[in-house]
Parts: sequence; C-alpha cells; structure tokens
Amino acid sequence: MQVARFSNLNDFPAAMWSFNDTVDRLIAADNQPKPWSPAVDIFETDNELIFQADAPDLHPAHIEIQVENGTLTLKGERSLAKDDRVKGYHRMERSYGAFVRSFNLPETLDAESARADYAEGVLTVTLSKKAVAKARTIKVNLNKEPTLTGQASTT
Repeated sequence: MQVARFSNLNDFPAAMWSFNDTVDRLIAADNQPKPWSPAVDIFETDNELIFQADAPDLHPAHIEIQVENGTLTLKGERSLAKDDRVKGYHRMERSYGAFVRSFNLPETLDAESARADYAEGVLTVTLSKKAVAKARTIKVNLNKEPTLTGQASTT
C-alpha cells in the first residue's frame, strides 16, 4: 500500500483533523480533559520514511511504538499533572489521555531498522528503505561494434 503524499497543508485530511478537534472541544464538558491524538507529518528522503508526531509533555516511558505486519502503531498517554496549589481551572484547552495512531507501511521499508527519537516535544520514528526500493543509476557502456538483438557476438 502506498503512503499518501500531500503537498498542500490545506488538503482534506488536515482539514478533517482540525474539524474533528473543534467538534471534540465543543461537545466535551467544560474544564474536563479532552481526548487527543497527536498530529503526524510523514515525509520521505532518498533512504528513509520519517514520521514526526507532535507529542509535548509525554514522558518517553509512556510511549510505545510497534511495527508489525506492515503497520506502524504509535501509542502513548499524556497525563494531567496534579498540583495541590491549583484550586480550579478557568479554561482547559490542552488535551490529555491515551492515544493510538496506526499507519500502513509500504513493503519497501525495513521494519528491523526502525528507530525512535524524542526531542523538544516531537517524536520522530525513522524507517530505512530496503535496497530494492532505492533508486539506482545504471551506467551506459559505449560499445564500438553494435550488436543486433538476436545475433551472437563473434569475438
């Protein structure tokens, strides 16, 4: 299965995530933690497919990443910190709780090469491409005597 490529940030899927987030905020009870799912960018380099998820305030111990049967699954939980000094919230717009995101992976990726890094609130998962998926350049040799298809060379 191919990974969908979007060149315009105003594409339909991004708009749907925004709409879904807005509806969740409207129907959720005031001052209650709201369900969430981190936004994920997926991009490709010559040698890798890279997933970057916005996941601020996540402790690495609360993140689980699985690659199985051609699917990358990101799981995690962001907890609302308890502070005895806080008497109540005037507004609560950040979302908390558990999340799960799954992505179908192309067969051209090497699942054994997967690595994950977390820095400055961004979770980055990198998967290397298999050698068969990498573009290669084929050199054209110049023969002095052309051979015709179907004829054997007499050298």
